[in-house]
Amino acid sequence: MKKMLAVAMSILALTFASYTVRESRCADAAKDDKQTSAGAMTVVGFSQVGVESDWRMANTQSMKKAFSEKKGYKLIIKDAQQKQSRQIAAIRDFIAQRVDYIVLAPVTEEGWDKVLREAKDAGIPVIIVDRMIKTSDNDLFTCWVGSDFRKEGGTAVIWMEKNLGSDKDLHIAHLQGSMGSSAQIGRTEALQAGVSKNPGWRMVASDSGDFTQAKGKEVMERILKQYPQIDVLYCENDNMAFGAMEAMDEVGRTYGVKGATKIISFDATHAGLTATLEGKINFNVECNPLHGPRVEEIIRRLKTGERPAKLAYVDEAAFDATVITQAELDQREY
Repeated sequence: MKKMLAVAMSILALTFASYTVRESRCADAAKDDKQTSAGAMTVVGFSQVGVESDWRMANTQSMKKAFSEKKGYKLIIKDAQQKQSRQIAAIRDFIAQRVDYIVLAPVTEEGWDKVLREAKDAGIPVIIVDRMIKTSDNDLFTCWVGSDFRKEGGTAVIWMEKNLGSDKDLHIAHLQGSMGSSAQIGRTEALQAGVSKNPGWRMVASDSGDFTQAKGKEVMERILKQYPQIDVLYCENDNMAFGAMEAMDEVGRTYGVKGATKIISFDATHAGLTATLEGKINFNVECNPLHGPRVEEIIRRLKTGERPAKLAYVDEAAFDATVITQAELDQREY
């Protein structure tokens, strides 16, 4: 009886040991699979300015499409709600998470040195998109991809000179974007240079609409109450132009190709070009938001040890309401 009990106990012990080994192997295999899966994913942290405009939302969608899980990426997006403090906090969070790359669409140009040095010390490349930044050390960021905003503004001024007259008296109202942003700085500098160059041009009003439709309408309402004559409305993006048009509609001011006020806008979104095709916006300068593929190409090149160009300007077009076609509108991806 004792012998049989001893045999039974031995069999039970062997069975338990075998089960424990199998469980351990399964656990190790699951752990290895998880590590392999996580290791294969490239983690990208993206600090986006916000959702203030159609352009911005198209920019975010471009990033999502470029950095999909299907393509081997994990994209972490943090919305800054147009506040630099939130972007700095987001970058520090990305550093703590040990992401592979940081992509920053900065709300303003200055104030980045400290947090970007933290990213550099952590060995995380930072790619700037859309707006430019000013730093004491250009090595604090790896690459920049975006638009030449000064050139965009210059394109608009040339159109004004050619179509509205360089020596004609023009009363100009100016809706600026978020103050301190590269887009606002470049487009504003171009208009100011145009006003200085053309003695008949007079800037009667200039205020920030923060690139939003609601704020654009609010600012335009104030301008319309103060100034009975506005020959040109220079809007630094489509959404502010839409808000300004709402304000003009409410008080019976005419605008566009057949109206008293000529509208210059920037972005050339699908909605903006629709308004241009309809003759509501006279001239619209493109600002291409589809940066996702460009940033992914930079990251792929960095992975192979290449050194991409420090600055990469995107190609952009401009559209005149008198010559734009439906085909050009149909080609808009944003």
